[in-house]
Amino acid sequence: MEFSEDRQFDPIPQDTGMSLPPEEPSADPAPAPDIPVSETPVPESPADTAWHGAGVGQQEFFSVSPAPEARTEPDPTPEPEPVYERTYTPQPEEYTVPKKRAPKPKKSGKAGKRILAAVLTAALVVGSCAVTAGIVNNRWEEQLLRHQTQVDTQIDALQQQIRDLEHAQTGVSVSGSPMASAEGLSPSQVYAMNVGSVVAISNQSTTNVWGQVSETASSGTGFIISADGYILSNYHVVEGANKLTVMTYMGDEYEAKLIGFDEMNDVSILKIEAAGLDPVTIGSSDDLIVGDQVVAIGNPLGELTSSLTVGYISAKDRTINTDGNLINMMQTDAAINPGNSGGPLFNMKGEVVGITTAKYSGSTGSGASIEGIGFAIPIADVMAMSDDLIAHGYRTNQAYLGVTVRDMDASTADMYALPIGSYVISVTEGSCAEKAGIQPKDIIIKVGEHPVDGNSTLQSALRKFKAGDTTTITVFRSGAELELTITFDERPQDPNAELEQPQGQGEMPSSGSYEDWYNYFFPFFGGGMP
Repeated sequence: MEFSEDRQFDPIPQDTGMSLPPEEPSADPAPAPDIPVSETPVPESPADTAWHGAGVGQQEFFSVSPAPEARTEPDPTPEPEPVYERTYTPQPEEYTVPKKRAPKPKKSGKAGKRILAAVLTAALVVGSCAVTAGIVNNRWEEQLLRHQTQVDTQIDALQQQIRDLEHAQTGVSVSGSPMASAEGLSPSQVYAMNVGSVVAISNQSTTNVWGQVSETASSGTGFIISADGYILSNYHVVEGANKLTVMTYMGDEYEAKLIGFDEMNDVSILKIEAAGLDPVTIGSSDDLIVGDQVVAIGNPLGELTSSLTVGYISAKDRTINTDGNLINMMQTDAAINPGNSGGPLFNMKGEVVGITTAKYSGSTGSGASIEGIGFAIPIADVMAMSDDLIAHGYRTNQAYLGVTVRDMDASTADMYALPIGSYVISVTEGSCAEKAGIQPKDIIIKVGEHPVDGNSTLQSALRKFKAGDTTTITVFRSGAELELTITFDERPQDPNAELEQPQGQGEMPSSGSYEDWYNYFFPFFGGGMP
């Protein structure tokens, strides 16, 4: 096989499956110059054109340098198409024997337990943290809400005080409020609203002094508590009356009847036959605070009817001894004079909060006069007994001891080396005192847990109990203290039965020892022998 000198062949890789098309002879070949043919050897067969470095990815081929084209006559015989072949030397595949994996060591149970314990611990920690966070958050929210509520309350109170100050009347305070309030009335308004409910009471009585009988008259004040004519006043205003007359603000007079009374608390209730009356409004004495303004309306001296006095609550819960009775009272500097007793004490809402009862008067040992110290019974204490007084004429369920007593004064006690207390003069037959073993000449020094140093404190101690209550009573007898058990009776209607002062012991002695005369007369002067 011969190669034409004017052609250059690029061998075609065998794996393409392609072959060169047969070359068409030139129609008009140009004459070729006489140039010597290259001495480059021409491969004799396709085998001489083999690829070098086959299988390495590179291929090499021989090229025939073109020779000067010589003018030759065309050969009518077509040259056979060259066939190119390449040889491929397969590379042997490398076979790698897979390595055997080493068996994994088996995990012991301890590791699993550790993991489980760690997981549980973590869960416990997370859970406790969550619970703690929730509790802290709830407490924080509660505290925040509480503080917010307190702030809101304080703001509301301040705003209310500002509104009250803007609209309040000068010098007016309402029960229970240290600030002036727009709800308060002026003293003139309280007076106008209630003066028609305040009445004057006239007491006509008969006295007998050393056989001399005389007619006396006294006056006081009361106030209407019902439209059908019930009137509230002090007991000492109506005490011993033969005739009671009530006069209203409009000048109408009525004869009054004593319905009931309690001497120990100095309270009485009268009744007049009338209808359509204008009663007062009952307030709350418990709500009063020191400094609250109050108004009193009464009939001082029995002549200056319907007089108004103004003051303030000076103190509360004063224990005042009036005629041997200890009474809980409020102190006020509103002027209270004879004739004011039994009258109403109003707050600045126009409500009754007390009954004006007593005053300190006179002068001290140094000569200083006593002014501006008056007292009123809290209306709460009065209304607690009013129903009993109306229904029964006296207080029911009061504890009753059943003895006649007098004070064991300090001088007598020191003289005979005796304790201070209530000296028993007599014991009512069949009473609870007799059943408990109390005897005349005993000295009562304690009732329950309440010490007794005289008649007043004995009364105060008995008020702590009701009829049917059982307690202990301590007496001094024959140089020793005895503790007795007693169940109280109900106090009878006569309020003087228990605390009647002795009128001597029996008949006046016509003869006898000095001791008999001493024991008879000395009780009149507050003393006596045991």
